[in-house]
Amino acid sequence: MKLDTSAQAPVVTKKPRTFEEFGVKREDPYYWLREKENPEVRKTVEAENAYFEAVMKPVAGLREKLFEEMKSRLEPSETAVPQRIGEYWYGWRIPEGAQYQVWYRQHHTLEAPEEVFLDLNELAKGQSYISLGSWEVSPDQQWLAYSLDFDGSEHHRLAFKKFSTGAVSSEEIPDTSPGIAWASDNRHVFYTKLDKSDRPYQIWRHELGQRPSQDTLVYEEKDPRFFISVERTKNGKFLLIDIQAKTTSEVRYLDANKPTSEWKTIEPRRHGVEYGVDSWENDFVILTNDQVKNFRVVTAPTAAPQSAHWQELFRGSPDLYLRDVETFHDHWALLEARKGLPTIRVYEPRTRREHLIEFEEPTYTVALGWNFEDNSNLLRFHYSSLRSPTQVFDYDMSTRAKTLRKTTKVGGGFDPENYRTERIFVKSPDGTEVPVSLLYRKEINLKQGAPVYLYGYGSYGHALYGGFGSVRLSLVDRGFVFAMAHIRGGGELGRTWYDDGKFLHKKNTFLDFIAAAEGLVAKGIAKPGEIAIHGGSAGGMLVGACMNMRPELFRAAVGEVPFVDVINTMLDDTLPLTPTEYDEWGNPKDKAYYDYMKSYSPYDNVERKAYPQVLLTAGWNDPRVTYWEPAKMAAKLREYRTDQGFTLLYTNLGAGHGGASGRFDSLKEDAIIHAFLLATFGKAE
Repeated sequence: MKLDTSAQAPVVTKKPRTFEEFGVKREDPYYWLREKENPEVRKTVEAENAYFEAVMKPVAGLREKLFEEMKSRLEPSETAVPQRIGEYWYGWRIPEGAQYQVWYRQHHTLEAPEEVFLDLNELAKGQSYISLGSWEVSPDQQWLAYSLDFDGSEHHRLAFKKFSTGAVSSEEIPDTSPGIAWASDNRHVFYTKLDKSDRPYQIWRHELGQRPSQDTLVYEEKDPRFFISVERTKNGKFLLIDIQAKTTSEVRYLDANKPTSEWKTIEPRRHGVEYGVDSWENDFVILTNDQVKNFRVVTAPTAAPQSAHWQELFRGSPDLYLRDVETFHDHWALLEARKGLPTIRVYEPRTRREHLIEFEEPTYTVALGWNFEDNSNLLRFHYSSLRSPTQVFDYDMSTRAKTLRKTTKVGGGFDPENYRTERIFVKSPDGTEVPVSLLYRKEINLKQGAPVYLYGYGSYGHALYGGFGSVRLSLVDRGFVFAMAHIRGGGELGRTWYDDGKFLHKKNTFLDFIAAAEGLVAKGIAKPGEIAIHGGSAGGMLVGACMNMRPELFRAAVGEVPFVDVINTMLDDTLPLTPTEYDEWGNPKDKAYYDYMKSYSPYDNVERKAYPQVLLTAGWNDPRVTYWEPAKMAAKLREYRTDQGFTLLYTNLGAGHGGASGRFDSLKEDAIIHAFLLATFGKAE
């Protein structure tokens, strides 16, 4: 079963547009596709979707089969492990056949009747998209503040509900960003507003019962590089405004008992210094990279929290990366990475005793879960690996007893014993050893070569540690080896790993990924030309750059909402993310950065040569990577490629950066990608 080669590809109109930077002219005839209100643009995107469907028509049955296969691995109904807040247990469940969560609470015990406070399935009726931004319960447990996005634009509508009556207040507030914090008086709530460029830039104070027009602006961030949010410390003593650029932080604090008083600054922003804050007894607990690249943990008295008063407790090192701190009344939990794998350190601040929670698989991931209660000895964390479905544990930090509360059930005949995982290393051109995590069926002989599905990201210091994903089993069960490359630009091996893959070192990210592909071939794991590459957002840039640099290495390339039009986007500071992105990629108004970006920007480096089979996806309402980036990339690839391969573009016209919102609708998009890859590799049934 093959894709339809007779389908007629759309010819995207070219409209001359010339730019000049640093005395050099640059032509961009597809620039006009950014005119979202232009009916011709919508017509072009719809024509691309029609072409995509025509090409994929022969595998329509396979798409449906894959969807049902992926769906069969999900629990028919799913329930989270509830977590306690005060007198109530809070949790969610997804009823059988439903797309979304039903949030509920139970008074005192888990045997008490459920009190449903948010049913996203009901709220989604008549909507093509819904996403819960955040929710927060007032300290007296009487009010719920929650925010919803109905189109994927990430503009949330903030609402308030009275628990006792279920009534939603009329005082809804539009154009907010997730992040809500209640004051201790149960009357005042703080929230974040978006500016015209979709940047969270203002914190407002709202009083229940008052019209939003009477709300008070308490903070506005004027520097476009910084995004802001608001939260309450776990012990409830303080409210915090987190002011974050990519590599610089500032935190302001307020006594939660005095919501109308003045906010104060913990430590004024210093370029390149990041820090995050929680409170414990009479101290602030601060995780910061001040003086230590891989972060350190310090404390400071709440009466004098500036850096002159910081007292160091823990310090990172080249092999130890401090990533997060969770404080409790009698314990702290430090989420760390040791030699590229996560661990948890439990610390008793009064006795200074500590111990590690360690894990045994060769590649895995650990994340801290819901830990709402300050006065608790139980630490909630989640564990999974490429072959082990997510497990939820409660760990008693005093007795060191670990209780498994839930293992995600995977249907469809899944048995973890049928799979193997391992971690290998490949050598990048500069000699750097790059880890690659593998998942494959136990009967696969890695020395005989197999088709490989290679995934990567490599930006923003985001760490991929190798968690479970049931969707990828549809390829692995058909003979593919799944490979996850832990490339520079990510944070798996600490901040140096990140720094070596950004700014004027960004090409290391691409070279590492190419080295992963070449290393898999050299080790006999992959056959030459039998590799599919996949990445999303900044990982889509990775895919685009690598297929420009070494197209012959790959049979197929998938870029989901790919950031590919780097020069145009980074020169346009009216776009939501551009100013803050200068700290990741550099500012192209500086010629050194401009020249470097232009040398790898996927859209600007499409050439007349043969390319892999290409599938790009987009979200019409995406505020992060605008739909026109993959649209332009698809048009230019189709114009320039010298072979007869496909360049396909699928745009979800009712969603944003994350694609479809429902648990089943999102699987349909996964099925599209997998059907495309199986057909490309000649494995479509």
